[in-house]
Amino acid sequence: MSDTPATAGIMERLNAAASAEEFFALLDVGYDPKILDVARLHILGRMGQHLAKEQFAGVSEPEVMARCKAMLEQAYADFVVSSPIDQRVFKVLRDAVAEPKNAEHENAEPKRPAFVPLSVLK
Repeated sequence: MSDTPATAGIMERLNAAASAEEFFALLDVGYDPKILDVARLHILGRMGQHLAKEQFAGVSEPEVMARCKAMLEQAYADFVVSSPIDQRVFKVLRDAVAEPKNAEHENAEPKRPAFVPLSVLK
């Protein structure tokens, strides 16, 4: 665990966390280590997406903690029922299935690989 004092707010303690396991411990969320081993960065990335949409100004510390816990539970639940590839949290995974951008030929057929008959291979 980190050296952040227990009197610090939950956001400060989460920012100081050194592992996904610390996030789950700080927010008292149960998890299956097998799922966390495969999807830890994806789960924390999804939680970060949820956090980015939140406004905590003027919110009490217990409410901030409850909302963070709910966000982590939801992020974890996403990866219990589907894989990181299916969820596509990170840009590299989203780009892997994105349609190629071709402004000149928006309605053009996608390029197909050239056909090389086996008879020409030596």
